[in-house]
Amino acid sequence: MFVILRTMTVSEGHSDQVVERFSKPGSLVEQQPGFIDIQVMVKQVRRGEEEVVIMFRWESEEAWKNWEKSDAHIQGHRQNAGQPKPEYILNVSHARYDVKAIKSAAAQ
Repeated sequence: MFVILRTMTVSEGHSDQVVERFSKPGSLVEQQPGFIDIQVMVKQVRRGEEEVVIMFRWESEEAWKNWEKSDAHIQGHRQNAGQPKPEYILNVSHARYDVKAIKSAAAQ
């Protein structure tokens, strides 16, 4: 399994907008071979900035690379080219991981 983590720091009160964007059903990525799922997590904070982590799980790095090179993915980015990012997005970082072990709940 292969995981992409996108971490977004946003202004306080705006994490719901990011969650909504990545939670909408029917996105093109959902139809891609090798795509497993997206998990959207919000770090619990007391005040100030909020942090949203989006975890994309793929069967393999190759499946993810195929999505990155796909016409659908490239076209989606072209549509947004030149448009400013929303003001509430303060920072975005990306990380890639090879999953080496998974441990599930024990059978009850």
